[in-house]
This record gives sequence, structure tokens and C-alpha cells, in this order.
Amino acid sequence: MKRALLIYSGGLDSTVLLHRLHADGVLCGAVSVDYSQKHAKELCFARKNCEKLGVDFLRVDLSSLGGIFGDSSLISGNGAVPASAYEDGVMRSTVVPNRNMILLSIAAARAISLGCDAVAYAAHSGDHAIYPDCRPEFVRAMAEALKICDYNPIELYAPFVNLSKAQIIAEGAKLGVDFSQTWSCYRGGDVHCGVCPTCVERRQAFISAGVEDPTVYMDS
Repeated sequence: MKRALLIYSGGLDSTVLLHRLHADGVLCGAVSVDYSQKHAKELCFARKNCEKLGVDFLRVDLSSLGGIFGDSSLISGNGAVPASAYEDGVMRSTVVPNRNMILLSIAAARAISLGCDAVAYAAHSGDHAIYPDCRPEFVRAMAEALKICDYNPIELYAPFVNLSKAQIIAEGAKLGVDFSQTWSCYRGGDVHCGVCPTCVERRQAFISAGVEDPTVYMDS
């Protein structure tokens, strides 16, 4: 891998990967997608972090796709985001159907246009049971597809696929990532709510990693 394009949400995991690729000198750009998610807080952080590192950043507007995703609680106009840890019923309500295949297709097109030879995304082991398009078998299948989607093969780089969120935080701490400049909360308020599934996961991961959590939570 010589030049990689990152699918970048502005969340904790993808920000750590942003810094890792940048430190390795292989980052050729980042792409964020507005797919009609409930808020744009993550995307604002994505732009700011890319500007800080001098990374080419593209925000793609696919907000008109919101209607294809059914009743996912993460899509604008749908029901409220649940306030609890990830459990089966909660888990299913936060699935955005086939999101990563859509994002990978967009990123592959962008990577090809920039002359990159890889697409990177930050799926991790904690997501496996929650999101079907974060499982290792999905990553393997998409990796095979990207090899033949263009005249030159595109590599799919997913280095966190077997890591926990706590391990990703530990990696980010070594890289000097400013975690206060990342966004996880599904609700998109002025500060993290502290009680939605991804806030609960974020808080627990910092504790498990033994890294100080700089996040401001509404529910302390």
C-alpha cells in the first residue's frame, strides 16, 4: 500500500486511523458522506481534523438516500435513538442497511480518481455483532471485489477489524490523537449525551484502555 484514501466519519475509530495513515505517510485523502444521518456533528469534526493535518477532504452529499434505509433510528426523521447499552433490540434499531458497501463503493471511485491504491476504513471487532457490514467475512468479500473493480487492483485496508475499541483508543493515545476532537454520540447535541449506545461504548472503552477520557457528557 502506497497511497490510501480513508472513509472518514469524524468518529473516534476513523480518527485514530486517520492519524495512523498520516503518520505512516500513505494518506492521500479522506471522504465523508452525508447519507441523511440524524446530525452532521461527526462530519464537522472530520473536516476540522483533515484541515489540521493538511489532508485532502471531500464531503459527499447523499442525503437524498435517507428514504432507502427504512426505519433505522440513525436516519433523520425516524424514531428516537435508544438510551441504553447495545443489546439485541437496541442493536437492530441502529443498523443502517448496507451502509458500508455504499461507502466503500464511493470511496473506491474517489481513490481511483486520485490515483490511490487502497481504501481504508475503521470497522472493529466491537461492531461485528452489531453491524453485518463490519464483519471480517464482509471485509474479505469486499476486498476481493475491489481487486477487480478497476484496471488496477484496489486494496481494502481494515487494520482494526479484529481490535476492540479499547485497543483502538490505546493506539490513538500512542499517536497523540486529541480524542476531544472526535464525535460518537448518535444524538448530536452540544455535548455527548452519555447514555445512547455509542456513548456508553465510548465511556467503557476509555476505562478499559486506561486512557483519560476528555469527552464532555451531558449525563456525567
